[in-house]
Amino acid sequence: MNVFRGGGGRRLEMTNGGTAVFVDVLMLSVSALAREPWHFRFAALLTLQDQSVMGRGVVGFDLSDLDWGDTQQEQAAANNFLLRVLDLALSRHRWDELTYEPPWVEGHLRTYRAMVEEFDLATARGDAGVLPGPQEAAMASCVRHRVLDALPFWEACVFCTAGV
Repeated sequence: MNVFRGGGGRRLEMTNGGTAVFVDVLMLSVSALAREPWHFRFAALLTLQDQSVMGRGVVGFDLSDLDWGDTQQEQAAANNFLLRVLDLALSRHRWDELTYEPPWVEGHLRTYRAMVEEFDLATARGDAGVLPGPQEAAMASCVRHRVLDALPFWEACVFCTAGV
């Protein structure tokens, strides 16, 4: 089981397959919306949830471990970005391009959105190393799949590593 933790002590546990789909649909959305440095750092964090590279059953993160920014304004902007990513994913953005039907991901997205919405940014610890630093931000795009890829970690996107 892969675990994503969030606000109010809530957690989202997903199977390996559920996690792969969750990351796929989030990558489609984050790639469409990323404009600021924090956005690209979060995209890099999502690429690190790629079980094809990292290993099955070993991914997930806690919202309180992320570096949301130094000021309340930066933190609110980062939180707002993540909510917009989740909303775009919930609108089924580019799901027609998937090679499979994602039957359970909508429920996972709704649960995670509630977790992000309930998360108290004042409790964030910003543990070093969880959110990739600015020099590790996912700035390159996979031409074939039109999503941000995992550079500088490896030269592929989540769809390439899955053999899509």
